[in-house]
This record gives sequence, C-alpha cells and structure tokens, in this order.
Amino acid sequence: MPDTPFPAPVPAPVPGSAADVVRTWDARADQYLRLFRDELQGKPFDLEALDAFAGRVVRGGRVYDAGCGPCGHVTEFLAARGLDVLGIDLSPRCVGLARRERPGRRFAVMDQREIAEPLDGLVSYYSLHDQRKGQLAGTLASWAGALRPGGQLLIVAKEGNGDGVVDDPLGSGLRVYWAEFTEYELRAAAGEAGFRIDDCTVREAYEGEIPTRRIYLSAVRGAA
Repeated sequence: MPDTPFPAPVPAPVPGSAADVVRTWDARADQYLRLFRDELQGKPFDLEALDAFAGRVVRGGRVYDAGCGPCGHVTEFLAARGLDVLGIDLSPRCVGLARRERPGRRFAVMDQREIAEPLDGLVSYYSLHDQRKGQLAGTLASWAGALRPGGQLLIVAKEGNGDGVVDDPLGSGLRVYWAEFTEYELRAAAGEAGFRIDDCTVREAYEGEIPTRRIYLSAVRGAA
C-alpha cells in the first residue's frame, strides 16, 4: 500500500500582513465590540475632531471609514452628519458585527490600501496600528490616490515608537502586531504623499484608555 503523504503545514501569516490582520481581528472582534461599542460617548475631543472633519466635506460627499472595526461607530457618526459613508475592514468578522450593530449603514470587506473609487474624504480611526511602520508611506500614497483634489483626511493614531509583535493590549491573550507613530512620522508621510497638513494635535489619554497619547492629523489632498 503506497504511503499517503501528510499535507504540508500551512505557514503562519507574516506579522503585520493582511492575512495576519484578518486572523487577529476575526479572533478578537467580539471582545472589542463589548469593550468599545459606545466609546465615543466618553471622548469629547474625538467627537469634536470627527464633527470638524464632517464639516469640511461637502454634504453628501463620499467618505470611507478605513478600518471600521466591529463597532461601526465612526461610520454611524459620519453618516448621521449627511455623508455618504462606507465602513471598510479586512476582517469579515468585524464587518459582520458592524452590519449587525448598525443595520442602517453600509460596510464592506476591503483592504484600506486598495481603494478604487474616488472619495471626498477618508477617516483612519486607529487603523494604522496593525501594519508595519515601513508600510506607512505606501498607505498614505494609496489614500492620496483615492481622494479627489481637495479631499479631506483625518488620521487618529497612538503616539509612540513601537513596531512589532506584542501581547494584545486589549487582553485577548493573542500576540498581535502593534505599531505606533510620532507626530513627525505622520506629518512627513502625509506631506510626501501630497497632502497639505491643516492641523496636528496631540492629547493625553482619557481615564480608562491605554495610557498613550493620541495624535489627530487633519489634511487636504493637494492638486493631482
């Protein structure tokens, strides 16, 4: 009887890759939803930043909430202010939960670096932390390519120098990729991608948040 070969082992996704983002977020999406379903209610600075972004986009403008996660709360907030919003995420579990939580809003499984349609605005609310810092320039360049001239960009990110695999700060027990950024890094990458920086503000963590400062960068897509 001939030997039956064992199937070759499937290699683990490369940390910080798209497959790794899907693996880790599919696994912890439900926990994240329980923790952050209503997080915006306790973050007045974030509400002001999102409201200001919405005010800079033409009413009815097409906007993507990049890395919407399972809560869909940023998508909901922007849509309630008259914008045509699509929440996108690599994780099918995150998108499924967001659709359940916000049945009147639109969500899709999509890579934030591969946006095909022209946009009037894009919000990245902590969506950069799952990828390697070396990908930052490429991500900003892809967003610049997706936004029309004059399109608005809002990036919210945690401040720091981290860039590697860590124990999940949310306490899921997983090892996850975690990148942090400095104000200089975000400004430089946005400028090189063709954005004009309108504002870059840093705030201290609120009580109960991961004790890391937050960066809020607002920018406009320059002429093509």
